[in-house]
Amino acid sequence: MARMTAARAAVEILKREGVTDAFGVPGAAINPFYAALQASGGIHHTLARHVEGASHMAEGYSRTHPGNIGVCIGTSGPAGTDMITGLYSATGDSIPILCITGQAPTAVIHKEDFQAVDIASIAKPVTKMAVTVLEAAQVPGVFQQAFHLMRSARPGPVLIDLPIDVQLTEIEFDPETYEPLPVYKPAATRAQIEKAIGMLNASERPLIVAGGGIINADAAELLVEFAELTGTPVVPTLMGWGVLPDDHELNAGMVGLQTSHRYGNATFLESDFVLGIGNRWANRHTGKLDVYTAGRKFVHVDIEPTQIGKIFAPDYGIPSDAKAALELFVEVARELRTAGRLPDRSAWAASAQERKATLQRRTHFDDIPIKPQRVYEEMNKAFGPETRYVSTIGLSQIAGAQMLHVYRPRHWINCGQAGPLGWTIPAALGVAKADPEASVVALSGDYDFQFMIEELAVGAQHKIPYVHVLVNNSYLGLIRQAQRAFDIDFQVNLEFENINAPELGVYGVDHVRVAEGLGCKAIRVTDPAELGAAFEQARKLAAEYRVPVVVEAILERVTNISMSTTNDIGNVVEFEELATEPGHAPTSIRTLKV
Repeated sequence: MARMTAARAAVEILKREGVTDAFGVPGAAINPFYAALQASGGIHHTLARHVEGASHMAEGYSRTHPGNIGVCIGTSGPAGTDMITGLYSATGDSIPILCITGQAPTAVIHKEDFQAVDIASIAKPVTKMAVTVLEAAQVPGVFQQAFHLMRSARPGPVLIDLPIDVQLTEIEFDPETYEPLPVYKPAATRAQIEKAIGMLNASERPLIVAGGGIINADAAELLVEFAELTGTPVVPTLMGWGVLPDDHELNAGMVGLQTSHRYGNATFLESDFVLGIGNRWANRHTGKLDVYTAGRKFVHVDIEPTQIGKIFAPDYGIPSDAKAALELFVEVARELRTAGRLPDRSAWAASAQERKATLQRRTHFDDIPIKPQRVYEEMNKAFGPETRYVSTIGLSQIAGAQMLHVYRPRHWINCGQAGPLGWTIPAALGVAKADPEASVVALSGDYDFQFMIEELAVGAQHKIPYVHVLVNNSYLGLIRQAQRAFDIDFQVNLEFENINAPELGVYGVDHVRVAEGLGCKAIRVTDPAELGAAFEQARKLAAEYRVPVVVEAILERVTNISMSTTNDIGNVVEFEELATEPGHAPTSIRTLKV
């Protein structure tokens, strides 16, 4: 048997579990692990500027390719607490990331030692496992179990806390004979799938709600095949956006209170049966449950058995991995088609496309300051179907989801459940690191951008290029819009007159100078006619200098983006002009039909 430190054994296990990249910030209590990381080689480390940033980089990395597990590393105390937001974000969206923290020596953990905190207890509610390893001989087993848990059933994050003396203790460990544990995923039975398809066939106007679990399971192609076999229109959730191309004849659009399409909501309200696969009935998708469920039956397929019935009771539930279920859905549907026992859904599918061609929002405005809708129109023109978009929360993300187009799985990478401001920059860096040849385009409002702006320096230092579209209205736009219900406009104004940049007026922070000071390139745009050229220049600059490039669009101060004010998907308020002629929405998926 080989003899090595427990820290070295942990690193060897990471490599044998497929880890090639890690993100983090070293410190005294984790330095033995970093020494092992250097001595072992084979894992590229990206130095973050903030430990929360490292956790979001790991998230972006995991979300980019099937099978990826992002790793983030920090020292004891505040490093772990800083990463809690990343763990919360990952657990909410079923994303596997591994967080490794240092810890004070075992003898003094509970003696108020410097930077000693019970991080395992803090992290337990937002992880699949959080453990402080007190015996060095347990390190290999704990890491092996961590990867097993992250990959099995509903994916999610794990935190492993390593006291410094545990890291340094030598143990017997043979890396050459190490094997990952088998992965467990629940699988639907043939009888369950036959019953679900029977219910679908008995309906007249069925829909499939395709959630992020399909993307996690790498089952998008199966979903598309099943939809095509049965002729059933598909509603992707925000986390499932990209499971089938936006321009697919069975894509009915998104449904919800905010990140939804007019035609998506209209089609959903006409449906009489919904097959949900890998989705969690998030409240901003469903809105009021009495409206969402009225007049329709539901089948829910989810990898987590306790998720079924959590939000509302479906008419039938199937605990299953999305891929395992869809393999059977396709198998049974093929047999039924051969036997001529599948109903003709062409008229229903055509009606969904008719709504897509008539119920559109206007994007083309020539106003100065720029209206945000025009930014997304120009993004559709400038960035092709291969683009990986990255965004978190805010009016920028909501409007982007309403107006941008996504054509492939994992090409809308979004923090769905947690929505922490500051997520976008580090997540985009993680995505670009995971797919260095990709066209990565991040989307932020000014406040999200400012939260973790220091991480731009990581992209400059490590040569991680991407384009960051920054829409700046110098406002907490989503909160301002929500405050309308309280008849206030309080503590949401970010404007001030910057004494160093009077040309900005009241827009305050000079993002261009800050980005340039962090080693990146930046372009400011005030005229909508110049957006296209700015996006093209940004792509060229990113390719030439291999750094993040920011395109800042100076927006009108106030724009209210379409959303429901009554928690009702049947009552979404359209604050802006709607499209009434094709020129109003020139990049819409379907040419406007008037």
